[in-house]
Amino acid sequence: MKLKYFVFLAVLFTGVWSNAQQQIKGSIIDSKNNPVPDVVVRLADGSKYTVSDSSGSFEIYCKRGQKATLSHIGYNPVDVVLDDGIIVVMYERPVELSNIVVKANPFEAIAQSDVIIDDIKSITQPRNVSDLFRDIPGFGIQKRGAYASEPVFRAFRYEQLNVMYDGGMKTMNACPNRMDPITTHIIPEEIEKIEIIRGPFTMRFGSNFGGIINLVTKSGNQAGEGLSGNLETGFESNGNNFTGRGTVFYKKGKFDLELNGSYRNYGNYTDGNGTEVPSSFKTTDYSVKLGIDPTENQRLKLTWRQSFGRDIMHAGLMMDSPYDDSYLIGIDYGAKNLSNTISGLTVKGFYSYVDHLMTNDGRPSFMMTEASSNVFATTYGGKAELVFKPNEQIRIFAGADANLIARDGSRIRKIKVMNGNPLPEPKIKVDKIWQDSQLNDYGLYAEGKYLLNEQSTFTAGIRSDFVKASINDPEADFLELYGGEIADQNEVNISATLSYIYNAGHSSWQFAWGRGVRTAAMIERFINHFNVGVDPYEYVGNPYLDPEANNQFEVSYAYKNKNFDFGTSVFYANVSNYITAVVDESLPRKFMPSLPPKYAKRFINVDRAMQTGIEAYFNFEIIKDLRFMTDLAYTYGQNKDFDEPLPQVPPLSMHFGLNFEKEKYWLNLKTRVVAQQSRISESFMETETPGFTTLDFSAGVTLLKGLNIGGAVLNIFDTAYYEHLNFSYKNSNLLQGRIYEPGRNFTVSVNYTF
Repeated sequence: MKLKYFVFLAVLFTGVWSNAQQQIKGSIIDSKNNPVPDVVVRLADGSKYTVSDSSGSFEIYCKRGQKATLSHIGYNPVDVVLDDGIIVVMYERPVELSNIVVKANPFEAIAQSDVIIDDIKSITQPRNVSDLFRDIPGFGIQKRGAYASEPVFRAFRYEQLNVMYDGGMKTMNACPNRMDPITTHIIPEEIEKIEIIRGPFTMRFGSNFGGIINLVTKSGNQAGEGLSGNLETGFESNGNNFTGRGTVFYKKGKFDLELNGSYRNYGNYTDGNGTEVPSSFKTTDYSVKLGIDPTENQRLKLTWRQSFGRDIMHAGLMMDSPYDDSYLIGIDYGAKNLSNTISGLTVKGFYSYVDHLMTNDGRPSFMMTEASSNVFATTYGGKAELVFKPNEQIRIFAGADANLIARDGSRIRKIKVMNGNPLPEPKIKVDKIWQDSQLNDYGLYAEGKYLLNEQSTFTAGIRSDFVKASINDPEADFLELYGGEIADQNEVNISATLSYIYNAGHSSWQFAWGRGVRTAAMIERFINHFNVGVDPYEYVGNPYLDPEANNQFEVSYAYKNKNFDFGTSVFYANVSNYITAVVDESLPRKFMPSLPPKYAKRFINVDRAMQTGIEAYFNFEIIKDLRFMTDLAYTYGQNKDFDEPLPQVPPLSMHFGLNFEKEKYWLNLKTRVVAQQSRISESFMETETPGFTTLDFSAGVTLLKGLNIGGAVLNIFDTAYYEHLNFSYKNSNLLQGRIYEPGRNFTVSVNYTF
């Protein structure tokens, strides 16, 4: 009897199990009945996924009738109900050229990477692209005024971050004060999303020391046939700021054309104390993009972009910019499925030029000495990459890239008063700023990805950078300082990375190690007795600096289900040959020697520095359509040789927000809390920065199809505050001057899409 019951239960259990779980087989084809390999088939509950093989076939163990999503970088995603023997048709979309972070395909995903901005609702008018980083955990913004600002991530800044457009193009600053960083040469509203790799965890996109920031511009190749576009305008009360912008897309068959234009007119804003901050500027920008799809597997895109800045005031510097003009041309080519073993080819090339003028016209020093500096920067380069597919579990990315920078320009001084006495005839002096210098970097790399199983991906990569730095027109005193001759400097810098990604149901773990090597920047090598926008010291370069090396470890965890998601990332970065500047008492101040500080600073290497920190976020759906959001970021940096904190480290910061969103309207309340920064660098002469809290409210509504109106009240309580990274020369005692942020600000925007 017991045996009968056992057999009955076994049969029942087997039947139930076979009904619940079974091996589902299927195949995936395109619109021409060709098999589609490398498609990610992921169950709707996120518990499992698999990848189709070279014949387009896949197998997955799950319930019959379970829902799944099929995704591929070259095809539109498809939602299906799984059944054994299913055949799914996927329809191609044009080859994407700009993205470097692709989450859908484990072969394309990059460790410690995030898509930060993706089709966001914007009701304020960002002064430039760097304003988009203000609410991203781990980021601060260092600015010289309302126009010239750029992101700082953790304590990595300037050339320690690899900032690019569309996966490879660059526009480098011509100004040694960084009045014109890369973020000022592109239309903010043209940015579709910001992709970030938090550390040296990929070798494929140029030299990578502290992280990669990829500014992905919007592309019209996703639009339907015919004419479409977008028009928007905005106004801000604090400064009487006006923005107007338009985009037009046209697509016909294999061709598509995109035109972008923007005009911004910003006035001086008022801070929370009621003090006017000199921050006005005007910019006019436009871009043209022409796309061609020679075949279904190929994409060619040509880009032309110009940016014109006028009458730019820099509250944090001793000079302003009458003009700042830039030009960029780029070409992108992509092809996929070239053969059974070569699944992709990417070729990129670009050329950019910046013409920048600085003057002290209208500044107190103008009465004694008129100064104007016309500086130029030329940047060009490119990349070629092949993707090999030895089998269904392995992808190998191999390629070469180049980034070539040349800078020149001089400062002309018309000295009218000397030792307190007017001169009968002004003296004219010419000072070499960049000394006609060049920095060329040629890179070779290989990076392999191995799909261990449905949940796990392992990545290993190695990179070699061949660097040459040269100075062609050195100033006499700079040449004498370094022995009367400065030979070209050549380096071979080796970087590498290892990472492991594990996805299990709703959870994801990422473990990564990377070694990133950064050659000394041109300011650090070749600047000669010039203020570089950091403090009132004259700075002197060092052509014999060793490259910095960052050995970084990072662990991340993320969890997401229907109602809430959270994640955290913890990192540790050990930096050798850290580049900093120290007061050199063998170098007296060269210009205006009677003014403090008495000596100049010279760039040097120190043996050891470190950074460690954490970023975390938590989002929760309280009720339908209402979400609570919070995040925090903290970085701890230490110069071990000097036994003091690293300079210019953003303090602990947090965000708290409530977002209510319906189909036709939305409301958002956000507060930002920033702690006091008491860990300061004495050698850098930093001062402590008090903490602050701000509160913003924004709302938007869709009035008609394609017509959206938004508004906001920013800094509702009119808080007077300044960021730790920002300081001013005006009325300053070395680093005592600060740039206060805007007080209360009312904004309105209108956006029409057709």
